[in-house]
Amino acid sequence: MQKKTSLVRTRIAPSPTGFLHIGTARVALFNWLFTRKNKGSFVMRIEDTDEERSKPEFEKTIIEGLKWLDIYWDEGPDIDGEYGPYKQSERKELYKKEIERLLVSGSAYYCFCTKEELETYREGELKKGVVPIYSRRCRTISKDEAQKRIDKGDLAVIRLRVGENMVIEFDDVIRDHIKVNSDTIGDIVIAKNILTPLFALAGVIDDAYMKISHVIRGDDHLPNTPKQILIADALGYSRPLYAHLPLVLSEDRKKLSKRLNETSLLEYKNKGYLPEAVVNFIVLLGWHPEGDEEIFSQKELIESFTLRRVQKAGAVFDIEKLNWINSVYIKKLSFEKLKALIIDFVPKEWLDKSEIFEKALALEQERIRILSDFKETAKFFFELPPYEASLLLWKKGSAITPPSLIRENLEKIYKVLELAKEDQFIKNDIETIISNIMDSLKKGEMLWPLRVALSGQATSPSPYEILEVLGKNESLARIEEALKKINTLV
Repeated sequence: MQKKTSLVRTRIAPSPTGFLHIGTARVALFNWLFTRKNKGSFVMRIEDTDEERSKPEFEKTIIEGLKWLDIYWDEGPDIDGEYGPYKQSERKELYKKEIERLLVSGSAYYCFCTKEELETYREGELKKGVVPIYSRRCRTISKDEAQKRIDKGDLAVIRLRVGENMVIEFDDVIRDHIKVNSDTIGDIVIAKNILTPLFALAGVIDDAYMKISHVIRGDDHLPNTPKQILIADALGYSRPLYAHLPLVLSEDRKKLSKRLNETSLLEYKNKGYLPEAVVNFIVLLGWHPEGDEEIFSQKELIESFTLRRVQKAGAVFDIEKLNWINSVYIKKLSFEKLKALIIDFVPKEWLDKSEIFEKALALEQERIRILSDFKETAKFFFELPPYEASLLLWKKGSAITPPSLIRENLEKIYKVLELAKEDQFIKNDIETIISNIMDSLKKGEMLWPLRVALSGQATSPSPYEILEVLGKNESLARIEEALKKINTLV
C-alpha cells in the first residue's frame, strides 16, 4: 500500500442490483487514477440497502470485474479499514442515529401524506403549468403530534426541512460553479422510516463518516448534489468536493443504448478483450491527455491523469476504437502469453495439431482484434470449408480466366511444390519457388486459385503464408481437391 501523503479519499459505491457495466467501471477507474495520482486512499463501499434487488452474486461479479481491470481498493468489504463496515446493510444503526438527530433538531419531520394525496396535488400543479414541489403540508405538525401518530402505527416518510428561496452553490471540479434555488427542490424525502434511509441520505452519512474528500461520479447524479449538500449542512458535515463525469453516448451521440449500457463488463472479458485495453479505452471516455497519444500503460495513466482534463460534453462509445485498442495490446503480447490466453477461445482438437496451431496463431497475431476472432479467422487452417468450383476462377472486371488455364496453373504449382522439401515451406522460400514459374502470367491467374484452393475463401492471408502454416502434405492435398473441382468446369 502506498504511503499516504495527502488527505485525498475517494470511493466507488456500487449497488449490487445488477452486473458491473462500462459506466460504473469508468467511474471506478477515474476515482482510482485520481487517488493513486494523489497518493490517497480508495474505498469500496457496497450500497445494498435495497434488500429485494441486492444479490450476493451481483456483488461478487462487481468485485471480480474491477479486479480484472486491476482496480484494487485500500478499504472495503473484503479489506479491514478504520471506517468500516463497508456495506450499507451493516450500517443501519448509524443511519438511525443520524435520522433521529435530524428529527430532534427539527431539520427533518414526518410526512403523513398518502400517495393518492401527493398524486392529486402533483396533477393539480401540472395543470397550472407549475413544476410540482411538495406543498410542505405536514411541516407544521408538532413533534409530539407526529410521534403520537407514529406510535399509533400511521405510515409516514421523513422529509428534510428545506429553507425557501435559498441559493445552493458549489464548485464542481469539472463543471465549474453551479447554483440551484431551493424552491426547485422543496422538502425532499430522505427516509422511508426511521430505519430505512434513502440513497441520498445514506450516501451523505457514509461519505462523512468515511472522510471522503472527493465524490467523483457520473453526471446523472448531478441533480442529487444540491440535495445532498442540504443534507450535509443539516447534519453539520463538511462538504466533499464534487466532480461529475460526462455521460457516455452512443455513436449517434444519443444516450447509450440499454443493450450497451447494461452489458456486463465481464462479457467483454468473455469475448476476448484484454483488461489493459478496456482500461485504456474507458479512460478515453471523457478524459484527454495533453498530447495525441492514445495508448497508455497503467503507470503512464496514473502520472498523466487529472480531473482538469475531463470534458463536460458527452463521451462517445466507439466499439471500433475499442477493437483497435485491443488489437494494439494483442500485438504487444509475447507469443507464449497470447497462446495461454487464446486456448480458452478455440476448440480443444485444434491444440492437438500443435504445429499448425502455433504457426496459425503467430500469423494471425497481427490481424486479431479480439481473442474470439481467432476461432473464425483461423478455422480454415484446421478444416477446409466447402466452396464452389466457380470461386477458383480469377475475375478482373468483366474478364474471367478460362477454367482450363486455372487448371494448368494449379497443376504447375502442384508440381513445383511436390518437388520442394518440407523445410522449404517457409514464406520467403516458397514465394521464390512459385515466382520462378509465373513467367509472364498474371499474378491473379496464379495466386487467386491457389488462395482459394488452400483456404476455401475469397479473403485470407497470402497464399505463401498459408503454405507455411499448412506444410507440404496438407497443402498438396488441398490443391488436389481444387483440381478435382476445376475439372468439373472444363
